Amino acid sequence: MRPQYLKNVVTLQYDPELCTGCEMCATVCPHGVFEMQGAVARITDRDHCIECGACMKNCASEAIRVRPGVGCAYAILSSSLRGKAAPACG
Repeated sequence: MRPQYLKNVVTLQYDPELCTGCEMCATVCPHGVFEMQGAVARITDRDHCIECGACMKNCASEAIRVRPGVGCAYAILSSSLRGKAAPACG
């Protein structure tokens, strides 16, 4: 089960019209927020996004926008408490 942070606060924005189907968002997302559906990506559950920005940084078509926020802060703190490497946000 993936953690869910706070409902409806994620800054993730996705425009499927701009998606070229490169699959990078689905590949780099640490929480599986994206999956491919045919030739374009789709969001599985926005509330699982930790706002790390990996999807946006790897989207050559600029179909994805996200600002680091509470989800990323939660992931950093949670990783630290578990003794794991923290994600790089922003």
